[in-house]
Amino acid sequence: MLLGRPCTRCHLGRCLFLLIVALLMDAVGLVLLLVGIFVTLNYWDFLIYTGALILALSLLFWLAWYSLNIEVPLEKLDF
Repeated sequence: MLLGRPCTRCHLGRCLFLLIVALLMDAVGLVLLLVGIFVTLNYWDFLIYTGALILALSLLFWLAWYSLNIEVPLEKLDF
């Protein structure tokens, strides 16, 4: 039970685009980071820094997705 509602089905929220972008950025950042760590290349540091930067920027999309999906009942709003 989450926030007083039973979990009957999966609800991805209203901002599906932000969720998809955040997931894609996480996947690309993780792949770049792991390739930079485990594959012996001449430009390994570029891959590690780029992967870490993409992962950090994906947090902005996660924050936007979460904050745009917050639902407040009209009774709780002060006018």
